[in-house]
Amino acid sequence: MRIAVNTRLLLPDKLDGIGWFSFETLKRITQAHHEHQFYFIFDRPYNKAYIFSDNVTPVVAFPQTRRPFLNLIYFNWVFPRLLKRLKIDLLLSPDGILPYPCNVPSVNVIHDINFEHHPEYLPKQYARYYLKWYRRYAKAATRIATVSEYSKADIAKTYAIDVSTIDVVYNGANENYVPLSDEEKQKVRAKYTNGLPYFIFISSIHPRKNLENMLRAFYQFRKTVKKEVKFLIVGDVMWHSQALKTLLNEGGDALILFGRASVEELKDLLGSAEALLYVSYFEGFGIPILEAFYAGVPVITSDTTSMPEVAGKAALLASPNDVQAIAKQMQRIIEDHGLKQKLIEEGNLQKQKFSWDKTANLLWQSVEKVIQKIK
Repeated sequence: MRIAVNTRLLLPDKLDGIGWFSFETLKRITQAHHEHQFYFIFDRPYNKAYIFSDNVTPVVAFPQTRRPFLNLIYFNWVFPRLLKRLKIDLLLSPDGILPYPCNVPSVNVIHDINFEHHPEYLPKQYARYYLKWYRRYAKAATRIATVSEYSKADIAKTYAIDVSTIDVVYNGANENYVPLSDEEKQKVRAKYTNGLPYFIFISSIHPRKNLENMLRAFYQFRKTVKKEVKFLIVGDVMWHSQALKTLLNEGGDALILFGRASVEELKDLLGSAEALLYVSYFEGFGIPILEAFYAGVPVITSDTTSMPEVAGKAALLASPNDVQAIAKQMQRIIEDHGLKQKLIEEGNLQKQKFSWDKTANLLWQSVEKVIQKIK
């Protein structure tokens, strides 16, 4: 079988959630299935580290997909011709985008459709593109894979897709995230927070992530808890409202804006935190929740969308709109050592439900369902 894979998000040193999903699943799938030939389609010069096996052939096609109109040129005009020239039997797209119409059998991984519910969180040209085209990409796919039962139900309902054609493959987490010793934690805190305990937020800074309310909760928490605790924010700034700027300025030296961090840095930063604060408005999965479980760190997350599904009994939940409730959960983490230890133990159990090996196997099962149709 000649299988093409949309690998445009395998970007050196710039892997985000979908990029890591692509990296971890494709590495395992290609190495496990030498009976098939895979064609990785990049939209720019590629890193040889992403050619995981000798049954992978890299192909570069232009233009680079940096804007919605370039996406349309790339996928609707360049891609179909490329698939025909390469005599492709099946297309796998880990990022939700397909050629339209798609003239080969396909598996399309749609991680979530947050833009359907909150288009206001996106620049207008991107919101228009997602709202118009993702419905088409969903309907064009032979099968859809997604990363939670919540997203499966959301996609089926919103796009009127037969739920039997949607597979849940979940996400995994980098196994470099491991619990740190007390001595290691002290060294990390000495380096970044003058030895003080801290909460950590890990994600791109975007309205959907609800950093504004987490900051408000942190400031409220500081008024009620005598212990000095900092808030470390890790992630690229993708959206900077005036309200967020004001809130960030209010924090003074209690806030630490780290910016983008490497996996090695994240392992230390997350592993040394009192808890992960991840009270987002909307998530299709929420990989940082799982990473915190791997690192042996408690989690405070939202009571909405997929987050309770991923967290199970291993996290404290709060409404993303309830600043007081978020602050109260922060206070519980700091003041109740028994609760903190119980959450760590529950996280250790919950993490066993998820791994990149399981993700890759489930995604391949979805691909195999399409292969069986072809045969």
